[in-house]
Amino acid sequence: MVMFLFLVVALAVVVGAVTLAVVGGGDNGPLPEAAPERLRDPLPPDRPVGRADVENLRFPLAARGYRMADVDDALSRLGAELAERDARIADLESALAGARTASAHGPAHPPAENRVPMDKPAPRPEERP
Repeated sequence: MVMFLFLVVALAVVVGAVTLAVVGGGDNGPLPEAAPERLRDPLPPDRPVGRADVENLRFPLAARGYRMADVDDALSRLGAELAERDARIADLESALAGARTASAHGPAHPPAENRVPMDKPAPRPEERP
């Protein structure tokens, strides 16, 4: 019976010591609050997002999945860059279509006054071997 009481008291002392250490009963004070985990690999702000940037993007875990703010920021950035690229592609395609139309309806050769001669001059008789 004495051994049982000794084990109960020892267990109570250990639990009390651990509780005081965690709660802050000491010189160091309580344990510091853990900083919330933030996005470690943000998308580059100074250049366009590339395929490798998207593949390397990792979102930190939160209590119920991912941090919604980090995911929303990344998705809005990707959406803006895709819209910008789509607009650039549309501009280039329209410029190409205009150039094709102009070349189909324009003259086949430039006027003679604007033409640069591409023929080699015939060698002079004194230059022949």
